[in-house]
Amino acid sequence: MTDHYDEKRKIGEGGYGLVYKGILPADKREGAPITDSLEFANEVILLSQINHKNVEKLLGCCLETQTPILVYEFISNGTLYDHLHGKDRKEQLSLESRLKIASGTAEALSYLHHSISNPIIHRDVKSMNVLLDKNYVAKVADFGASRLVLEDQNQLATLVQGTLGYLDPEYLHQSHILTDKSDVYSFGVVLAELLTGKKALIKKKNEAENLANVFVSAMKEGRLAEILDADVVKEEHDFEAIVEKVANLAKKCLALRGEERPPMMK
Repeated sequence: MTDHYDEKRKIGEGGYGLVYKGILPADKREGAPITDSLEFANEVILLSQINHKNVEKLLGCCLETQTPILVYEFISNGTLYDHLHGKDRKEQLSLESRLKIASGTAEALSYLHHSISNPIIHRDVKSMNVLLDKNYVAKVADFGASRLVLEDQNQLATLVQGTLGYLDPEYLHQSHILTDKSDVYSFGVVLAELLTGKKALIKKKNEAENLANVFVSAMKEGRLAEILDADVVKEEHDFEAIVEKVANLAKKCLALRGEERPPMMK
């Protein structure tokens, strides 16, 4: 139940609808995005194939209401975006937690791209679509924009869709051809967020700069230390080798050409 979609139960917005916290009679909790009918059908079809510990689980759906409803497991600890950029964040993410989140997100995307019969391109990978449970286990969510890749396909021609700051520049500006490497680019932006604590779009006066560009430039010029999140730098143990390894991976994921980016399974 959501108490007739009481505003007090609203916990966020998905790509195609609002998200409410509800309580099932069996005392299970769920988030319920209310979506457009086509995106609703798309999400049900996709999520019915998925069973992975790092993907938010679809519990069911309801077609008996004016607006279709998807019922998900409730992930209690908010989004990665909240923890990195939220105004009300109460504690800082440790380097260990950040690495755990990055690993879980990578496992989810690798599963979607390489471990199911018809691969799925998420198409909107971003820190707001990475949910965290109480143990900081990452759960990739919001499949409204996602697309299946059928057996005889390795790419899809689509209208550009996604979130600015995370969009693959090759897909956005050149080909409009969607491949799994578009998700890889977006994952690279999430890695850069985890390392720097900066948003995907960095606002400066009347303009915004892509974190991806700032990050890659800093890497090329040997200035990574200048843009690292202070909470990563202050770790007591020797963090430099680990951070450098993750930063190099992020740089590879952010290559301008999709063919130069690594597959998620690596």
